[in-house]
Amino acid sequence: MSAANIYNPHEDIALDCGSTSNNTDFSRRLWIGDTKNLEFTVSRASSAGTESRIDPIPYKTARLSGSQFSYTFDVTPGQKFIRLHFYPTSYQQFNRSNAFFDVHIGNYSLLSNFSPALTADYLNTETFYKEFCINVADDQKLEISFTASHSMPDSYAFVNGIEVVSMPDSLYYSADNDTGFEFVSQINPYRIEKNMALEMLYRINVGGSFISPASDTGMYRSWSPDDEYLTDARPSVLPVNTSIIPSFSVIHNYAAPASIYISARTMGTNKTINENYRLTWQFRVDSGFTYFVRLHFCEFQREIIAEGNRVFRIYMDDLLAQEKADVVTWAEGTGSPVYKDYAIMVGREGNGKKTNLSIALHPAPAGGQIILMLY
Repeated sequence: MSAANIYNPHEDIALDCGSTSNNTDFSRRLWIGDTKNLEFTVSRASSAGTESRIDPIPYKTARLSGSQFSYTFDVTPGQKFIRLHFYPTSYQQFNRSNAFFDVHIGNYSLLSNFSPALTADYLNTETFYKEFCINVADDQKLEISFTASHSMPDSYAFVNGIEVVSMPDSLYYSADNDTGFEFVSQINPYRIEKNMALEMLYRINVGGSFISPASDTGMYRSWSPDDEYLTDARPSVLPVNTSIIPSFSVIHNYAAPASIYISARTMGTNKTINENYRLTWQFRVDSGFTYFVRLHFCEFQREIIAEGNRVFRIYMDDLLAQEKADVVTWAEGTGSPVYKDYAIMVGREGNGKKTNLSIALHPAPAGGQIILMLY
């Protein structure tokens, strides 16, 4: 499946923080040294050396300081991806456990009292990034500020890399004439307004393999396999149709890579078994927030050719989100990708503790098997 970019962003900024030179990563993407983008001059520190399995760009250098520092970007108005890359190791006299800081963009508080070391330990990874979506208004510059937490002794802020990438209008944000989408168990629909900031938590390729940023549709998104999130012990079928060429007649071809739509999970064809369980994924989230969920679909199995051949229910957090999902009806045929958006409010538990957000599928009363591509 071709990985050619099919969206050309207005801004495609990859900043190698702490580096005085330009460098290319393993995918040959160019990262620019950050010297000219700093509003304040701060110390630069190089790590002792990242391990060979970690792409050294942008993780071999960091920009860090115990004082506030900011990056300012002169960008066009519109919606942007902001990705902040972190490699929480000890940099010279800066101990990894002392990095606690806030990150702000204008009035948005993206991260508060954030510890990259604790996050990396929780995720069991050495490097990671935090991804956000914001809207930049007319005549507004994009300023990203890093501030060490005052309540922590010897605290400091750092960042290894910053991406600023434009996205198409209304890819995630609601268009001005859009009435909104399903708000699960609520009366009124939900809209993502331009004054909202979004944080990406999970982007999943159901039934498929990892999709790297270089293989995305021009916006450098990554897509992870779903194996660790699938919770039901019953076996699911993993149909793959590499002969299909998805026909983007309903949604834009940049919504997701075409390879998302050639693999899936299905419960199979045994109605008796299917009626007794739900195909379920569990995602760890913070309680007390509203979550935006986008489900991607493409009907490619030969047995499903007409409306009504496959009808199923969608549950989120054990609440009915969709009574009768019929991909052939939504896509006006087979082989055409489509997605459906939902908002789900996850109630607060205790002192904002973590909880699981479940997404489950079950055959409708007259249905049979099901198939899902999940975002």
